[in-house]
Amino acid sequence: MKLTLALSKGRIFEETAEILSKIGIRPLEDPEKSRKLIIETSNPDVRLIIVRASDVPTYVQFGGADFGVAGLDVLMENGTDGLYVPFDLNIAKCRMSVAVKEGFDYVAAVKQGSRLKVATKYVNCAREHFANKGVHIDTIHLYGSMELAPLVGLADAIVDLVSTGNTLRANGLVEVEPIADISARLVVNQASYKRKRTQLQPFFELLK
Repeated sequence: MKLTLALSKGRIFEETAEILSKIGIRPLEDPEKSRKLIIETSNPDVRLIIVRASDVPTYVQFGGADFGVAGLDVLMENGTDGLYVPFDLNIAKCRMSVAVKEGFDYVAAVKQGSRLKVATKYVNCAREHFANKGVHIDTIHLYGSMELAPLVGLADAIVDLVSTGNTLRANGLVEVEPIADISARLVVNQASYKRKRTQLQPFFELLK
């Protein structure tokens, strides 16, 4: 039985491929150059599917893939129902944070408990974070260019992933509050975990 591993392009793909190469599994094509969404590997029993980062858990949960690699941010936002999440891979590290335009008095705004307009693609995470602080927010759901929202008056703050902080600084924003440290997790289809445990075990040992 062939194993299907769901990955997203970018850091997760690159860092997972580096780990897999240690047991001789290499993708036969580069997803950044190929238009193919199913990529065979040097191991005929393992193939990769390339999907959006936010879709990895869905493909795994419903059996489109046996296992996958998903950022904690995606799992925090969408939950882990129907998934086995055995361990943290400690790759693709960054953090989820609140950022505002330079000069915005975030501390005062939060203390007052006034309503904040928050732009983010992590709507559930943002609501939970601010609810725990007793702050009401109006969320503006964006999928990209988050940094633009405070600059044009669309939002008071953003909730987004931060790695180096260079993009924030380049756009006149400052990180004001971390929400969570983020890294990638292994996610496994529960039926595959039972049926293909023997095949999956070497990957568990390697990825640990």
